[in-house]
Amino acid sequence: MAKIIMHIDLNAFFATAECINDPSLIGKPLVVAGSLRRGIVATASYEARAYGIHSAMPTYLAKQKCPDLIIKHGDFRLYKELSDKFFNYIRTYTSLVEVASIDECYVDMTEVMKGVTDPEAFLKELQMDLFNKTKLKCSIGLSTTKFLAKMASDMKKPMGITIIRKKDIEKMIWPLPIKDMYGIGKKTYPKLMALGINTIKDFATSKDIEVKKMLGKSYDLFLDWVYGRGDDTVSVEEFDPKSISRSETFLFDTNDYDEIVDKIRELSKVVSLDAEKQNKIGTTVTLILKETNYDTKMYAPRSYTRSKTLIEATSDSRVIYNVAVNLFEEHFDSKSIRLIGVGLSNLISKKEFYVQMSLFEIEKHQKKCATTILINELNNKMNKDVFMKASDLKKEKKDENSSRD
Repeated sequence: MAKIIMHIDLNAFFATAECINDPSLIGKPLVVAGSLRRGIVATASYEARAYGIHSAMPTYLAKQKCPDLIIKHGDFRLYKELSDKFFNYIRTYTSLVEVASIDECYVDMTEVMKGVTDPEAFLKELQMDLFNKTKLKCSIGLSTTKFLAKMASDMKKPMGITIIRKKDIEKMIWPLPIKDMYGIGKKTYPKLMALGINTIKDFATSKDIEVKKMLGKSYDLFLDWVYGRGDDTVSVEEFDPKSISRSETFLFDTNDYDEIVDKIRELSKVVSLDAEKQNKIGTTVTLILKETNYDTKMYAPRSYTRSKTLIEATSDSRVIYNVAVNLFEEHFDSKSIRLIGVGLSNLISKKEFYVQMSLFEIEKHQKKCATTILINELNNKMNKDVFMKASDLKKEKKDENSSRD
């Protein structure tokens, strides 16, 4: 018996979250983007999309397209709170939920929808109930595999509902452009088009050996997908990462020290927030760099990582930032940087960490953590580092005096 798999995707999630937080933004062109002058759009409201603005677009270009554009720089605590409400709501239907990202998931609805005679009406009720309770809008795809459900949810946005039965694949999926096929990346679809693969049907019916060579091991997997033989297993295992990292590619190659350090600070805060959400602390901070290499004819970026292991595990954004900046300064040679990333690894849960400590050490550490968490929360609310511990201030002044000497 075929399973019933639902893919549910929140519409323009970050932008919607900002509107929920500030209803005066509703109906206005809005983007959530990086805070630096070379920031990139993460999410655009549908009003902003009407101007041709889309995700991954440079903020300055988005502003040119819409001078009245409202730019928000992201509130990760707000997004996490709304994301939790979303997943908790879906779990009122079933525990068979696979989180795909902060704003989307796969759900095994096989048992839930047994006896449902009007699937579209059932999904519409779910969609509207979610909106009434959380103000979050979503698009829903329903099918027999995760691939087909994902393709279905992408077809109608916002607030769309699409059901794809196996008999509908050739009619609904095959005519789509190959670039719209989930799993086919931006670098892959132009190569497929160069081989005459312009639609999903072209791929499904092609006998061209070059297509198979180009896709390699993915060829058979993709072929199964477009014939409805894809994965239908919803994994409910909680993801327990061994490391957390975030990176960003600069719009233009840069060797501007202040711009690079600002980006390290921004990435350190995101890594810190991710660690706190997962109740994790780590002992190793990693800096990832891609330098623009003009010394070769192939213009190939040179990539390398540098790490430092700490004596005490942490999720403190200030500690992560200080270590990452020190690593950068040790290896910075004024070459232009293409990409920069910050990571925290050798993670351990805070609960596990406390178990390993003596009672005296726990009390001492908890007091220290409480102070650090309060300072981080205040700085996050101010969106800049205004508050710090007196001991850190003394250290900074000492470092400044040493540099002057």
